[in-house]
Amino acid sequence: MLKKILLGLVALVVILVAIVVFRTFTYGGAASGERVDLPTVPTVSADSAATHLSEAIQFRTITVAAGDPRPGQKGPWLDLHAWLETTYPAAHSAMSKELVPGTLTLLYTWQGTDSSLDPLLLMAHQDVVPVNIGTEDDWTGAPFAGEIVDGYVYGRGALDDKGSLVALMEAADALAADGFQPKRTVYFMFGHDEEISGSGAEAGIALLKSRGVTPVMALDEGFAIVDPSPLTGKPMAFIGISEKGYLTLTLTALAEGGHSSTPPRDSAAVRLARAIVALDENQMPADFSKPPVSDLFRVSAPDLPFTQKMAFANLWLFGGSVESAMAGIPAGNAMIRTTTAPTMLVGSAKENVLAQRAMATVNFRVHPNNTVEDVIQHVKDVTSDIKGIEVTVSDGGISGSEASPVSPTDNKAYAVLASVAEAAGNGAPVAPGLVLGATDARYASAITNSVYRFAPSVLNPTDLNGFHGTNERLAVDNMKRLSEGYAQIIVAMDEGD
Repeated sequence: MLKKILLGLVALVVILVAIVVFRTFTYGGAASGERVDLPTVPTVSADSAATHLSEAIQFRTITVAAGDPRPGQKGPWLDLHAWLETTYPAAHSAMSKELVPGTLTLLYTWQGTDSSLDPLLLMAHQDVVPVNIGTEDDWTGAPFAGEIVDGYVYGRGALDDKGSLVALMEAADALAADGFQPKRTVYFMFGHDEEISGSGAEAGIALLKSRGVTPVMALDEGFAIVDPSPLTGKPMAFIGISEKGYLTLTLTALAEGGHSSTPPRDSAAVRLARAIVALDENQMPADFSKPPVSDLFRVSAPDLPFTQKMAFANLWLFGGSVESAMAGIPAGNAMIRTTTAPTMLVGSAKENVLAQRAMATVNFRVHPNNTVEDVIQHVKDVTSDIKGIEVTVSDGGISGSEASPVSPTDNKAYAVLASVAEAAGNGAPVAPGLVLGATDARYASAITNSVYRFAPSVLNPTDLNGFHGTNERLAVDNMKRLSEGYAQIIVAMDEGD
């Protein structure tokens, strides 16, 4: 009998190993196998486009708080608008320009010849974040001078997001000067306050919705070709098909106050600390079964070491190990779950006074697998055993929002973007991804289910460190990639549905 049991166990192990090995060797592949033949588009000079980006950076379109720019501070935006008109005469002759009412958001319309075709919406934003006071001398090129040093354009907004804005206009100007006339109407929307609220883009999308505009695709910033990818160590292109939502909760711990010389064992501060630790130790669950994470793993697989590929191919067996490994990397953890970030603490007004109300502000970036209500219930459940804890949605600050819908990867729009990404990345694999921050694209979900976040540029880790940081820069060569890549997208999307 024992012999039979042992033989049975051996057989089960052999079967298990066979399943694991088979799944490993057959795992991997593109999220969508469809690709298109890219059209020939006018050549754009990298040096000329880089010079134009340098000039655009010099307009200090800085936003800091909701409502910016304030009355009397609109000059840099208006100057940028005038500069665009002077710099891109062919584009402005081909398109009509308007300001979204009540905003400084630009909306260009390049009217197509076939009204039966749904239009194309291309987005970028004009504003930039400020530079931390005292860090100006840490830059290789002065942050608002647009200096070109060793093949890079330095300056605030080079990556985020004037590089894309300028490249979109380079593409439109080159196509218009070459005689291109779209069949499909093309809209260009350049939001004026993406860095603080995106109210301009929100109003712009509402305007398009009121006009019955339903784009075949909306494209904004978000991802690029990363070389090397942190997942594989090799070049890889990422196309954002969703972005996380936003929620801020206030945890309030109530208790008796009093003098600090006779403290209780369960003060408001202690209760609040317990609640924060409980949230940290009980994170929202991860889920690898749905796009974009499931597709990201599959596309990455061919370039992964065997053991990592085996783990991704057999999550039913190694899911716990994969989750643990991903959770140990901040960006990886953010990709697989709703994140929990205690950011602000308020207690007593004086060092020897016990707080009656101690409060913590906790920010959550909501994963597409969750809803805002899921997060609120999770927090209430985790803290339910802690006496005196109240959970409320924070007032003021940035308004909350659900994660954006997950856009499809089996349509022409994604096929065109994937084809452009492969070409710009010299054959790099293309994976759908989840954008961890917020972009103006989140508003476009109100008028189309095909919203993507991608710019056809190649970025290295040093480049990526420049987002909102010191030495923000964009390679001169990337201005050519971006400009011609956007032109390819416009023309390829114009060739029927």
